[in-house]
Amino acid sequence: MPARDEAVQLLYIEVSRIAKALSSPSRLQLVQILAQSERTVEALGRELGLSTANVSHHLQALREARLVEARKEGLYVYYRLAGPDVFALANQLRQVGERRLAEMDRLVKGYFRSRDAMEAVPRDELLRRAREGTAIVLDVRPEEEYLAGHIPGAVSVPLDQLATRLEELPREKEVVAYCRGPYCFMAFEAVRLLRARGREARRLEDGFPEWKSAGLPVVAGSGTDDRKRAKSKGVASKRTRAKRVR
Repeated sequence: MPARDEAVQLLYIEVSRIAKALSSPSRLQLVQILAQSERTVEALGRELGLSTANVSHHLQALREARLVEARKEGLYVYYRLAGPDVFALANQLRQVGERRLAEMDRLVKGYFRSRDAMEAVPRDELLRRAREGTAIVLDVRPEEEYLAGHIPGAVSVPLDQLATRLEELPREKEVVAYCRGPYCFMAFEAVRLLRARGREARRLEDGFPEWKSAGLPVVAGSGTDDRKRAKSKGVASKRTRAKRVR
C-alpha cells in the first residue's frame, strides 16, 4: 500500500487524466454534441469538419478517461457520454471561463449577445409558459437530436426547414427557439428569420443539455403530437377571437 503522500499524489494524477482529456477545443465540442444524442464517428466528423481519423483520436482520449462509451451496431460504432456528470463538468468549465477569462467574456458579449438585442428567455419562464400554452417552444436542432430528447411540448422544425414551414407555427403566440447550448448559432438564426417574417420570437438562454442537466422535464420520441398540439392551440385561439368579434 502506498504511503499517505504518495496516495494523494496518485489520486491527483488520476484526476488530471480528466483534465487532460478535456484540454482540447474539439473534445469539448464533441461533449456538447454527444450531450444531444449518441453519434457515429462519421457523423461527428461531419459536424466538426474533421477527418474520421482525427475524430477517432479525440474519442479515444475521451474514452481512456472514461468520459465516453461506445456500442457497435452493424458496421458502425456509436458513441455517447458516459453519464450526465460529463456534460455537467464541461458546462462548469464554460461558466468558469466566462467569469474568469477576459477574452472569453469579450467574445460572448461582443459576438453572441450583439446578435440578439432582446433578452433571452430563462428556463423557469419557458417552463411556465410551455405549461400555460402561452408560447410556442421551437426546437431547431436536427430531428435525430429532437427524437433523442426534447423539451415537453416543443415543436421540431430543423433550422434548414424553418423558412418553408413557418405556417406550421401559429402567429398568435411568441416563439421561443432553442438548440444545443448558449454557443449554438441555430437558435440565433431562427430568431432572426422569424422576426424578419414579422413573428414575435426570442431564444432560450442556453440550450437543451443545460435544460436536462437542471433536472427539468424531458421527453423523447416523435414530435407528431407536439405539432398537432401547437396547431390545435392556434386554431383554438382563432375561434376564441372570432367569438369575441361576434
